[in-house]
Amino acid sequence: MKTNDRQLTELLNKVDSGAAQLPDFQRGWVWDDSRIRALILSVIHNFPVGAAMFLEYGHGSIHFKHKPIEGSPANPGTEPDELILDGQQRLTSLYNALYSRNPVHTKTEKGKEIDCYYYLNIDKALDPKADDEEIVVSVPASKRVTSDFGRKVEKDLTTREQEFKNKMFPLNIILDTSEEQNWQNSYYEYVNYQPDAMRQFTELLVKIILPTQQYQMPVIRLDKTTPKEAVCQVFENVNTGGVSLTVFELVTAIFAMDDFPLRQDWGDRKEKYFSSDLLSKVTATDFLTALTLLSSFKAGGTVSCKKRDVLSLKLDEYKKYANSLCGGFSIAEKLLREERIFSSDDLPYSAQLIPLSAVCTVLKDEDRIHTDTVKNLVKQWYWCGVFGELYGSANETRYANDIVQVVKWINKGGDLPKTVTDFYFNPMRLLGLQSRQSAAYKGVMALILKNHARDFISGAEMDFSTFSDEKIDIHHIFPKDYCIKQRYDKRKWNSVVNKTALSAKSNREIGGSAPSVYLGRLEKKGSVTTANLDGYVESHWIDHDLLRADDFQNFIIDRAKKLLRAIETATGRTISGKDSDEVQQAFGAALN
Repeated sequence: MKTNDRQLTELLNKVDSGAAQLPDFQRGWVWDDSRIRALILSVIHNFPVGAAMFLEYGHGSIHFKHKPIEGSPANPGTEPDELILDGQQRLTSLYNALYSRNPVHTKTEKGKEIDCYYYLNIDKALDPKADDEEIVVSVPASKRVTSDFGRKVEKDLTTREQEFKNKMFPLNIILDTSEEQNWQNSYYEYVNYQPDAMRQFTELLVKIILPTQQYQMPVIRLDKTTPKEAVCQVFENVNTGGVSLTVFELVTAIFAMDDFPLRQDWGDRKEKYFSSDLLSKVTATDFLTALTLLSSFKAGGTVSCKKRDVLSLKLDEYKKYANSLCGGFSIAEKLLREERIFSSDDLPYSAQLIPLSAVCTVLKDEDRIHTDTVKNLVKQWYWCGVFGELYGSANETRYANDIVQVVKWINKGGDLPKTVTDFYFNPMRLLGLQSRQSAAYKGVMALILKNHARDFISGAEMDFSTFSDEKIDIHHIFPKDYCIKQRYDKRKWNSVVNKTALSAKSNREIGGSAPSVYLGRLEKKGSVTTANLDGYVESHWIDHDLLRADDFQNFIIDRAKKLLRAIETATGRTISGKDSDEVQQAFGAALN
């Protein structure tokens, strides 16, 4: 590894010729207009803009596919001398703004795409009191700054004479000494060689133009013999402050050495297997983590899927298990739908899909996943993770335990998996589940749907088709407005205990009325009979007598008991503390 300062002009010359390029997996240029202007200001004021990192490229080096920097006219087939590992955003911005003659294609801070040129306001550049935004100015590609929806031209820079008149120096010639000199000579002629104007431009030349032409960037150059793992670690380290590269992109770099287009392969799999709403949150890195977990398990020995393990994944392992794992994800999706988890928004933990899919793949390969007994054990483990709220942070160690212990538990019996034994649910947690951000909250709603919950008006069971067609959402049972008027404890009325899944139509009928009122309204409209309505209400673990009596306090106690029993059934575990002093004080009774 060598470190030295290199002239910006030299670096941008190499970008222009294609001698310096990007690894093909590097993501696109993303800097907006304000960041580009701030970068230009740093350069013209001779402030440091940070080091760039290059990898020596050529015979004997790591084989990455490469591509020219955006805006460079270099032929994509040109073999580079160096690859830019860190500094893509800065070098792309500087190349397009200070070197290329083409308009810079960027975007505003609000994300609107624009094409523009960058100019230096000569007066403001030499005024120590001027604001930064007055010194470096971006103008549209038309070189006309307009107002009143384009009807009024505020500034016209379409000709050299107009640039001279407005004292606006085009920054895309600042590094071209010959072109800059031509502009200067023509400017002197335009001002009739007036001493003040020439003196001012000479000051600009000395303070800004010449120092910019001599500007140097620190460059760290890695030798072409650098091991691939070290290069990948570099990618991770140098991108933490910008648009960070994911593990997937690092593995893409490794597989590219063998000319395997991982990004395209994942794109095809994403479209074929992961296009449903429920699996839409599975990322490429999730897939690689699950595949590493599966491959590690199949290999025997120590099972691990930490970042370093994913980076060590071999291409032949990927090819061997990718198809089977896609099938495992599909089975996992079916299991979740059976548990009434239909959409990605209602998925308690997207992270838990990683071990779930790997476990399903192993059991599928053993032709065991389709039996009722095996599926129920997998579901028991799954719900212990959800209601134990065990997948909210770094989980790689738990994933490894899951696949080893769940498969052994199912195949050989014996010890319970750690995720099952780690399960703990405090009954007080029911009052803390106030919004769908919580995994346990989403879990409770899924269990209610799984209880064959029916809509209050249509009586339709909330299966996948009903869920999709009738805009099922979560609503208060004792309505919010009613509870506020009654001055009920918000911790109770806004908790999951007082919520259930209903269609938008049913919720509109409920409004802000007392339960006895809205139930009566449904019956009077002839929407549903009393007997049927009571049955629909009961399917949500709601005591219809308590609801018709508007008995909020006993309703909360009764439903909390039923929800706790449902969680115990799903997890196969006993919930302790249902009669603790804290529980009795909060709910007004024990929840046994």
